[in-house]
Amino acid sequence: MADSVALDAVDLGILRLLQNDARMTYRELAAAVGVAPSTCVDRVRRLRRGGVILGHTLRLDPARLGRPLEALLSVQVRPHRREVIGPFVERVRRYPEARALFHLSGPDDYLVHVAVAGPAELQRLVVEGFTARREVARVETRLVFRQWSCGPLLPPDDIGEPYGDAGTPGGGSEGAPPAPEGGDRRVAGGSRQDSRAVR
Repeated sequence: MADSVALDAVDLGILRLLQNDARMTYRELAAAVGVAPSTCVDRVRRLRRGGVILGHTLRLDPARLGRPLEALLSVQVRPHRREVIGPFVERVRRYPEARALFHLSGPDDYLVHVAVAGPAELQRLVVEGFTARREVARVETRLVFRQWSCGPLLPPDDIGEPYGDAGTPGGGSEGAPPAPEGGDRRVAGGSRQDSRAVR
């Protein structure tokens, strides 16, 4: 297990803002957390070096890509040995329908989040991609009707108001500053990118 990193209020403010909008420029981010832009650059670099910021991703809408049906597949793998589960994990990660894969405790070994074009494609994936495999003992399928993104991930001692009714937990996207307009700019959450390309 990785060691935790000591974070102060400025670090937490930077992380909250970048999780909601990784396209913020260093100048905008510095103004929002109340430090100089050079200090903000140093802080973000330190957070990257420390492994707190792991990377930057582009979120896509599966439905607009022709995969509107999402499901969670609970999978049992037998025997549950390294030489079996290693190839299983790598194969599932290569499935174009797979969005996330979790290794679990309890009766099921894995939970796979998938997005497919429709029921026929889901059935084909379950049968050909899972139950036809010798090591797969059982697959249970649950359809996803709707999902929500949650607030920023914060250290355990920075819980704020976790279970009350005081608005969006963890700050939420409602509290995020608007995305910067314009073309190619230096951004705090990444290197250089065209902000219009990911709107």
